[in-house]
Amino acid sequence: MKNLSFRATWATAGLLGFAVFATGCGIKDQLLAPQQPNVISPSDIQSATGADGLYVGAVGRFATALNGSPTNSGSNQEAAWNWAGLFTDEFKSGDTFSQRNDADQRNLQDNDALVTQIWAGLQQGRGYSRTAADALVKFDPTAKAKIGEMYFEIGFLEMTLGQEFCNGIPLGFTVGGTPQYTAPLTTQDVFVAASARLDTALSYVTGATDAASVQVKNAALVAKARTLVDEGQYAAAATLVSSVPTNFQFVANYSNTTVDNQWWILGPSVKRYSLGDSVDVSGPVLNATPFVSLNDPRVKVDPTVSGAPGEDNSTIFRWPTVLSGRDAPLPITSGIDARLIEAEAKLQASDYAGMLAILNALRASSQTIGTFVVPVLPPLTTTPATKDDAINLLFREKALWQFGRGVRMDDLRRLVRQYGRSQDAVFPSGTFFKTGTYGSEVAFPVPDAERTNPLFTGCIDRKA
Repeated sequence: MKNLSFRATWATAGLLGFAVFATGCGIKDQLLAPQQPNVISPSDIQSATGADGLYVGAVGRFATALNGSPTNSGSNQEAAWNWAGLFTDEFKSGDTFSQRNDADQRNLQDNDALVTQIWAGLQQGRGYSRTAADALVKFDPTAKAKIGEMYFEIGFLEMTLGQEFCNGIPLGFTVGGTPQYTAPLTTQDVFVAASARLDTALSYVTGATDAASVQVKNAALVAKARTLVDEGQYAAAATLVSSVPTNFQFVANYSNTTVDNQWWILGPSVKRYSLGDSVDVSGPVLNATPFVSLNDPRVKVDPTVSGAPGEDNSTIFRWPTVLSGRDAPLPITSGIDARLIEAEAKLQASDYAGMLAILNALRASSQTIGTFVVPVLPPLTTTPATKDDAINLLFREKALWQFGRGVRMDDLRRLVRQYGRSQDAVFPSGTFFKTGTYGSEVAFPVPDAERTNPLFTGCIDRKA
C-alpha cells in the first residue's frame, strides 16, 4: 500500500508538471501567490505533533493570562496578577490612565477596557488548555504529564476567576467554533469546578515518578489546596500539601524573544506601577502593608531601578528586587505556599504555637522565589495571644512570602468572607493620594463584554 501511494503521488505530480508546462506560467504564478505561513487549519493539528504544538501554545497563554499581556504579548497592558496587585495594597498607580487609577482606588467600571482584557485572557486561556488536552488525549494519550498540566491550567485559571471576580461567573467553552454558554456561577461553585479540574490533573500524574509528572502533581496539589482553603476546608487543604517539598516551584518562564515578565514592563520599563506602602503624600493608607517602609528582604526596594518619577511624572517610583528581572521566572505554585496553607490550618485549629513554628521554619532557611534568593530571616519570637493577633501575623507573612503572585487579593477577600472583617478594615482605605477617597469594591466586575452570553445579565452580587 505504501508503494502504491508513492507511485500515485508521483504520477499526480507528473500530471501537474505537464499542466504547468502546457500553460507556460504556472510556476511563476505559484511563486508569486500570496503566502500565509501563520495560518494553521484544523487539519494541520490532527496528529501528535499538532497536539504538542497546541500544548506549547496553551502554556504560553497560561503564563500571559496571569502575568503578561493576553492580547498583545510584550505590551504594557496587564493581566490578572498585575491588576490584583494594583487593586490591593501591593502596588499603587504611578500612571495617568484612568483605568489604572480606578483600580488602585477600587472604583472599577463594568465596561473597563483592561478588566475586559483580563477577563478574556483568563477565559481564553481555559479554552486553549482544554483544546490542547483534548488533542493530546486523542493523538498522544501516553503524554500524561502534559495532559495533566493542561487540566492543572484550566483549574488554576478557574480558581483565579473565582478569587478575583464577582459572584456570577460563567464557565462556558467554545466547541467546534460554537460557544457553549453556561449560567453564571457563584464564586463557591467556581471553586468546586476548579477543584474538579485539578482532580482530573492529578488522575493523570499520580503514581508516576518521572520529573515532569512529579512537578505537575505538586503544582496541582497546591492549587487544589488553595481551592479548599477558599471553600473553608483548612484541615483537608493542609493534609493535601503535606508531601509537597518546601523547595518545590512550578514556574512560568519569560523571555524578551517571547513575552517579558509583565512586572518588569509595568515597573522598571514604563513605571506605571509603584510598590505600595502604608503612607503616601496624602498621609496614612489605612490597612496597607508597609512594603516600602518595612525594608523586608522578601520585598526589599531595588535601589538600582527606583527613585525616579513614575509615568505620571509625580509619583516616586519604588520597585522590589524580587520582581526586577525582565526575564525572571515566577512561581505559579510553590512549597512555600504549601507551608503557609499548613500554617493557616494551625490557626484555624487555635494552635497558634504550631502556626508560629511553621512560619519560623520558613524563616530559618534560605528560600528561593523564582531565581530570587531570600536570606535566612530572624525568628518571630512572640506567640500570638489571640486569634486576631494570629490572623494579623499569618496574613502579614503571607503578604511578604507570596508578594506579586496573585494571592493577596484572595487573602483580603477571605479576611472579609471567612474571618468576618469589614472591607474598610482590610483593603486600603481613607484618602486616596490622587484625590478623593478609596472605594468599597472587593471584586472585579464581570465585564459588559460577557453580555453576549444570553444567560448572563450581570454580577449576582459584588460581595467578597
